[in-house]
Amino acid sequence: MMLAANMFVGPAIDWMKISPLLVMLGGVLLLILGGSLTPQWKKGAYGIVGALTAAGAAVLTAMLWRDLGNGEPTTLIANALTYSKFSLFATFTIAVGTLLAIFVTSGFLVREGEDGPEVFALILSASIGGMVMVQANDLIVMFLGLETLSLAFYLLTASSRSRTASGEAGLKYFVLGGFASAFFLYGVALVFGATGSTNIDKIATSLSANTVLGGSSTMLLAGIALLLVGFGFKVSLVPFHTWTADVYQGAPTPITALMGSVGKTAAFVALIRVFTGALGNRSDDWGPVVVVLAVLTLVVGSVLAVVQTDVKRMLAFSSISHAGFILVGLAAASKINSSDAGLGSSNALGYLFIYSILVVGTLAVVTIVAGKGDAETSLDAFKGLGKSHPVLAMGMTVLLLAQAGVPLTSGFVAKFGIIRAAVSTESYVLAVVAMLAAVIAAFLYLRIMVSMWLSESESTREISISMISRLAMLLCVAGTLAIGMFPSLLLQFTNQL
Repeated sequence: MMLAANMFVGPAIDWMKISPLLVMLGGVLLLILGGSLTPQWKKGAYGIVGALTAAGAAVLTAMLWRDLGNGEPTTLIANALTYSKFSLFATFTIAVGTLLAIFVTSGFLVREGEDGPEVFALILSASIGGMVMVQANDLIVMFLGLETLSLAFYLLTASSRSRTASGEAGLKYFVLGGFASAFFLYGVALVFGATGSTNIDKIATSLSANTVLGGSSTMLLAGIALLLVGFGFKVSLVPFHTWTADVYQGAPTPITALMGSVGKTAAFVALIRVFTGALGNRSDDWGPVVVVLAVLTLVVGSVLAVVQTDVKRMLAFSSISHAGFILVGLAAASKINSSDAGLGSSNALGYLFIYSILVVGTLAVVTIVAGKGDAETSLDAFKGLGKSHPVLAMGMTVLLLAQAGVPLTSGFVAKFGIIRAAVSTESYVLAVVAMLAAVIAAFLYLRIMVSMWLSESESTREISISMISRLAMLLCVAGTLAIGMFPSLLLQFTNQL
């Protein structure tokens, strides 16, 4: 055994290039150890540590982007992780989404009297899993990231001990999430059986050499189908969306924001990298299925969102509709023979960055309006908000208009980019369906705005707004307007992906 240990040579590790992950891990350890070995910290202190950790990861990712320059993508830690502008932009998106979600969570926990290190440690752990997913160059490593993300989300969803709905949502998420993980892992096993590797680059090389024939081809197709089902659950594609509304409604609202930003970004980027990277040469097999799923997701998400009466459920189905838009980007990327196929993946990633800001900002307002116990999330709770809290209502209005894709907001930039990618790759039907779905979904956002500005409130309850919640909303609104008025702030980066 000693001889074997002496013969073992570990992979070379460039510690600087994985520094965002290390910073996140350091934040988790500090919160867990510091929280368990020291007396209760001052209110909001745990959130400050979490926010500084996420901000540090974002800054380091930006530095890595600058240092990479026009360099070619490389791999890290024995080809386990990829180091490219695509993965760095996705990592930055996750770090920003985590930072904003921590701001909302901190104000929420202080209001609920549940301030502590556990929730923030789990948020950072979920972000670590998400970062591993978007950087993974191997399906097994991606699965490890997926499970790290998912397990943290299960606990966070059920973390509100005073609300039975939170526990029920956590249990439902755990059961259905376990099925999704099983589908994904079985798909990985079948792809490995067909190609002889779980490495994304090696799978692509194997398929480009046309070595998958006969029975192995059937095995590969089954593996692709199972991978798509597993990812479909994670990103809430129709018909794998049934858990979304119940989990979004039952989870603490800041955690809903985290799932909509970090969770959706991680799962979608992993989906795009696997299908355009490893399985790109078989796009004729999975491309038509993605088109059908995109149409179903766009239509069902938009229509069902309109008929809801609870704002969190409205935003849950709205997130499904947004997932359909992002899937349109993947459908465009599947047209590998088109010179504009790259627009699909780059615009999808830009959409994810914009949506992360929008969903956290919108749910920050919902967190404030819901009040103690997350009790008031119905549409009636927003009646008269324009008169009682005009600044809050104005911020919500900007974010809702952005989700609807109104010009001069970031949502218009996101939707225009996706539709442009679809048209450029001659996916005209998808482009038309996406635009019609956007029109239908606009009615949903209009309902909330009408309730805020044109309806009289029948409630006399007071709405308290913490400084950190104000900061979260302000940052989201400012980012939304800045990107909407100056799209080059974002496009100068996504055009390099």
